[in-house]
Amino acid sequence: MSALVPLIVMLPLLGAAVTLIFGRSPRLQVAVTTVTLLAVSVIAAVLLVAVDAGDQPFAVSVGGWPVPFGIILYVDRLAALLVLVSSIVLLAVLLFSIGQGAADGAEETPISIFNPTYLILAAGIFDAFIAGDLFNLYVGFEILLVASYVLITLGSTESRIRTGAVYIVVSLVSSILFLAAIAMIYGAVGTVNMAQVAERVAQLPQETQLVLHLLLVIAFGIKAAIFPVSFWLPDSYPTAPAPVTAVFAGLLTKVGVYALIRTETQLFAENSINTLLLIVALATMVIGVLGAVAQAELKRILSFTLVSHVGYMIFGLAIATEDAIGATVYYIVHHIVVQTTLFLAVGLIERKAGSTSILRVSGLMKAAPVLAVLYFVPAINLGGLPPFSGFIGKIALFEAAADVGTPLMIVLIFGGIVTSLLTLYALMRAWNLAFWREDDGGADNDARIEYLGSAPAADEQRETRVIPPIMTYATAGMVVVTVALTVFAGPLYAICDRIGVGLLQPVTLEQIDEGAS
Repeated sequence: MSALVPLIVMLPLLGAAVTLIFGRSPRLQVAVTTVTLLAVSVIAAVLLVAVDAGDQPFAVSVGGWPVPFGIILYVDRLAALLVLVSSIVLLAVLLFSIGQGAADGAEETPISIFNPTYLILAAGIFDAFIAGDLFNLYVGFEILLVASYVLITLGSTESRIRTGAVYIVVSLVSSILFLAAIAMIYGAVGTVNMAQVAERVAQLPQETQLVLHLLLVIAFGIKAAIFPVSFWLPDSYPTAPAPVTAVFAGLLTKVGVYALIRTETQLFAENSINTLLLIVALATMVIGVLGAVAQAELKRILSFTLVSHVGYMIFGLAIATEDAIGATVYYIVHHIVVQTTLFLAVGLIERKAGSTSILRVSGLMKAAPVLAVLYFVPAINLGGLPPFSGFIGKIALFEAAADVGTPLMIVLIFGGIVTSLLTLYALMRAWNLAFWREDDGGADNDARIEYLGSAPAADEQRETRVIPPIMTYATAGMVVVTVALTVFAGPLYAICDRIGVGLLQPVTLEQIDEGAS
């Protein structure tokens, strides 16, 4: 079974090479990309079932070097689950992009560039999830970031180049901090293998541990877009093509959150900064959702809600109990799927109405009733209405915080409830205006939205465009997945509970060596 582990990264990289070779054959490129992501999905599902049943992680030492000298690829329940969910999301967004490319040609997502870059992005994401050492984690980050630099500027419009430059600068700062942290950790403990780092770092003075700990948290916090280093995200994501925005919103920040989970539960379990993380989580939730309420453009609304809901994940991580970690993992899975679905739905709105500004869009309930459903279901899910997965995840986080019962936990519970209500308000206000408001040309003098007159506007008004059926099917499929997270919440949450238990137990070199054998 361990032989399957390297394929998670190798297949996308090989697929990217093949799509580059056949750059003049769009159909072959699409076929290779689709088959590659399907294969990774199947491999991830097999590994998840196997690692969950055997309660033993799988590991591979690349190049046959003995543990811990080689590059370790490590798959436990958490890594397998996130690779599975990510591959499903990547596949759905790919189908959406196929429809967009068929309708618009090379204007938004030029196939010859998009497919190989998309597979390289996937390889970077997967590599980050299964990295067993800090330097390989850094390599995974750099692979996905290099690909994201290309994807975020597709189309080469002025706004995309401008926001892409900001994204690149911020990402480089984060990477420099991460690389500096790796160098300092290696200098302090003589290894970058995560299991060895966890064993040796506890022997360092507390002050040294704290410096190393905070440096990693800042580096990963920028990637995860936690306050106060989240300023870059709301301006960077909305300008990209719809498929790119969707996959970025669903996955890229979660890679940063994943790295924070490994840092807090494995590397620095004995050097707690949980109080600081709780304060950061509260600020991220509240400031992010207040930003969403103040927006008049759907992509910016969703970008700010993305920031605010990362706060829930940091909240669960900072509680630092088995129940809280399990709830956090469940919430990550929920948010990957729901946030991606919402951005895909907004991409359809943009094509149907020619804009994503709620100052301009109106009358879509009669014009596109199916689209109304495709937006409404994930919107109320993200807002936390029962019985959906957003409600389940938030209630689980609040229960874990209540079990701890400190005054700060009570404040966080209250902040989480307020954030959830304001998220629902922002998303339902947009739904009400875009779908229920009469088609009056999107009059800007509507009394309900006069206070949004000074909010940042969307890109220039575009002509309405045809929506190919495959784009609707891809979005509808993701809506079905969001509902499945509720229908099958029991089995999924049971896996997340076991992940929570496992993450708070130290990983030893013996376990990795056994998993590699």
